[in-house]
Amino acid sequence: MNFYSFEVVIEKEADDEGYYAWSPSLPGCFSNGRTVEDAKRNMREAVTQHVTALLAHGEPVPQNERLVHVEELAIGIP
Repeated sequence: MNFYSFEVVIEKEADDEGYYAWSPSLPGCFSNGRTVEDAKRNMREAVTQHVTALLAHGEPVPQNERLVHVEELAIGIP
């Protein structure tokens, strides 16, 4: 069994009660969920399917792309 690691970003949906999840390492791989936990669970399934498809087509699986820091930055402009 091979193990892979990916960063996952979970954001509050702007027009919905749910949450949107995506991975900067896997363009086009995303999911969502009603709660953060739902989004995490659904994203795990989406990443698994995405990586399985990459491997089936002989494509490389991106690794070692580490986000250094993510934070919200608020500024005021007079």
